[in-house]
Parts: sequence; C-alpha cells; structure tokens
Amino acid sequence: MQRRTFLGLLASGASSVLSQDFPRRAPAYEAPLFNLHARFASPVKIAKVEVFERGKATFVRVEASDGAFGIVRTKDIDDFIPILLRRVIPAFLGRDARDLETIVDDVYVANYKWAGQPLWSPVASVEHATWDLLGRIAKQPVAALLGGVKRKEIPVYLSGSGRETTVEEEVEVYVRGLAETGAKAVKFKIGGRMTRNVDAYPGRTRKLLELARKRMGDRTIIYVDANGTYDADSAIQLAPMLADLKIAFFEEPCPWEEVSETKRVADALEMPIAGGECDSSLWKFQDMIERRVLDIIQPDLNYCGGIIRASRIARMAAKAKMTIVPHNTQIDAAGAKMLQFAAATANIGTYMEFPHRAIPKVADWYTPNFTIKNGVIAVPISPGLGVDFDPGYLKAAKRIDS
Repeated sequence: MQRRTFLGLLASGASSVLSQDFPRRAPAYEAPLFNLHARFASPVKIAKVEVFERGKATFVRVEASDGAFGIVRTKDIDDFIPILLRRVIPAFLGRDARDLETIVDDVYVANYKWAGQPLWSPVASVEHATWDLLGRIAKQPVAALLGGVKRKEIPVYLSGSGRETTVEEEVEVYVRGLAETGAKAVKFKIGGRMTRNVDAYPGRTRKLLELARKRMGDRTIIYVDANGTYDADSAIQLAPMLADLKIAFFEEPCPWEEVSETKRVADALEMPIAGGECDSSLWKFQDMIERRVLDIIQPDLNYCGGIIRASRIARMAAKAKMTIVPHNTQIDAAGAKMLQFAAATANIGTYMEFPHRAIPKVADWYTPNFTIKNGVIAVPISPGLGVDFDPGYLKAAKRIDS
C-alpha cells in the first residue's frame, strides 16, 4: 500500500472505507469562525464602497454610516472592475459589517454562476477593506479580530523568480537577496509554465537548481514552483533530481485544474506537494485535503475570496493536520493582509511567501515600509490591516464609477 493511500484511509476512517460505508462529508461551510457581534456592541452599517485608481494601483474604500472607513490596496483587478461595481459592491451596501461572513456567502449565492477568480478577487477586495474598517473601529490589528495575534514576526521565503533571465542571473538575484534579508529559504520557478513538459529552454531547470544549491549551500531551503508545466509522468521522472538537490517542496507540478494528475504525483513521491493558488472553490479544497492531493495548502487571499474563506480553508487543513502557506505575490501596502492572516492562523507554515525582488527600497505613499530583516517581517500593529496611506497620494487617485 502506498504511503498516501494509507494516509487517506486514516483520514477518512479505514473501517468505513473498507466496509464501503461512506459517511456524509462534513460541509465546507461550518459554524461562523469569528463572532464579530461579541466584539462590536452596535451595528457597523456599510454606507459607501468606492474604487480608486492611481497609476497601476487600485484601492477599495469602505465607509460606515458614522464616517469610519477602511481602505485597502488591492490585488490587480483591472479586468474585474465591472463585476466589482455591478455585482459585488451592491451586496455589501446597507449591511452590518459584523455579519461579514454571511455577506460573503450571500454574494456567492447571488452570483454563483460567476464563481472563480473573476468573482472572488473583487469580493476579497471589499472584504479586506471591511476588515480594515472593523480593525480601525476596534482600535486593534485585524489579526486580533481573527482570533488573536499569535506571531509578531513572520519568517518569509524569497520568491518572485522569473524564467526570462539566464540561470546565472537568476541565481545571483537570490544569492544577493539572502545576503540582504537574512532569509533562510527561497523559491525558484522551474519548467516553462503550462508548457506541456517543455522547459523555458533546454536544460534550464537542472542547471538552475544545481547552480543554486552550489551557490547557496545545504543550509538554504529551496522550494520549486513548476506553474503547471508537467504531466504526472514527467513530474515523477523529475523527482529524483529534485530529491538529490534537497528540494523542500514541489509546487504545482501539474496544471491546477488537473487534480487527478497532481494526485498521481503526490501518491508517487515522498516530497511534499504544494498547490491551491488558483483555486477558489471551498468544496474543491476540501476534496483535495481529504484525498491528500496536496501536502501544503496554498490559497491566495485574493483569488479564494478573502480572509474569511482562507480561514475556512485553514480550518479544513488543520483538521487534517496540514499546514497552510498562502500564495502571495503582493508587496508594498498590499502585503499587509497576508501578514495579518499569518499572524493569527495557528497552522500556518514555517515560512510565508514574499516576492523580494519587487520590494521597493523606499515608499513615501504609505507606512510602514515592509522590510525583511533577519529573515522576518514585523507584523504591523496599528489598527486595521496596519497600513496608513498618505492623504495627498490618495487625493490624486481617480474614482472609478463604471
């Protein structure tokens, strides 16, 4: 019996499986996670939700009836603005922010045929801004509202690797990054991204990882992300080389929708398989967790619909004794939501993803600047998501109404 088959039997109850007595699956939507009514004695009525753009940056601002507000720098949602304006924002207006979990579920019920990143990314942007609003009213960081601040610093692994550079250039970026930040882990992109087993150029993956291990030594933790490059057979064939180089996890070996292919890889390898960044269905996450399609769960706090839904996924993973390591490509002020989530989530992984090569050296339009020192980022402790924006910067932003 293969290792993961055995684990699957344990997770679902061996006696039930062997007797073909399949119990009803526990629903993904369980009891509310956050009792916000207990934290706020009076309703927090959402009176206004606005969208602003300045350059390539998009902001969502949620205002309560008493004038209190929350604001967030969103993930890139340019293509989804019509859905945000027409289908998502109306569902929040007039509602009590203390019912945030119910509001998020109601948006889905009203728009379930749109489910996927085009719906959930806009939902997440308003949800994040609403968390910021609630934190500011409570005069607490969002992590405190999510169950308590369990970590004041978040260890990170450096990401942001590309495939357009030479092997030597790519490795050098991360050698410098390790020296600058004190980080202990990095992640390289391998393969060619959804290219049906074709490398970015012949021999690149092996040459890249061999050079990285040589330059970084055995103490540096190295992860790899294939972005769905391989079918199961090719990913399995690559595994001995990854094992020889002490790669710590193999992210998205197969296209994210090809769950059966990913499970074949997971069943065949001892190396942990990571994934989930492109997924938004709670039922799919639950299925992948129960069947051990993945070992490390990586929802994106934007693509999956926000902090509430990511927290539900974390709860599913915790029940299966699995860790959650959110996918994160956000830096500057947009990275705050990941830090708050990681600070409050009990089964968070050892290192969180942070795209080091894109971090601005100095930012004058928000505080605090997120810098990596000794391999960690301090969790912002001011109310809300912990970010304050320069009023002059926001005043110059353009409001988007259509």
